[in-house]
Amino acid sequence: MIKPLGDRIVIKVIEDTEQTSGGIFIPDSAKEKPQKGEVVAIGLGKLNDKGEREPLDVNVGDKILYAKYSGTDVKVDGVEYKILSVKDALAVIE
Repeated sequence: MIKPLGDRIVIKVIEDTEQTSGGIFIPDSAKEKPQKGEVVAIGLGKLNDKGEREPLDVNVGDKILYAKYSGTDVKVDGVEYKILSVKDALAVIE
């Protein structure tokens, strides 16, 4: 598994459905990049000026929205993940 450093998080990208409610399949070329993911690992947090770790706003298992062009895509054991800074996480989906 991937262990992120500092204030970075690892997410598993949640793909939107490939079929509309009317039954039409959407080709890959017409899809927007997904912006939802599930947090699978978090770093220890950023060090502040006092040398203390600042806690992250997300936890493992949270579903989040993230900035459209953020992060780095990686593939581990055939599964697509994205590593991004916690500042690129825009909101937690409840």
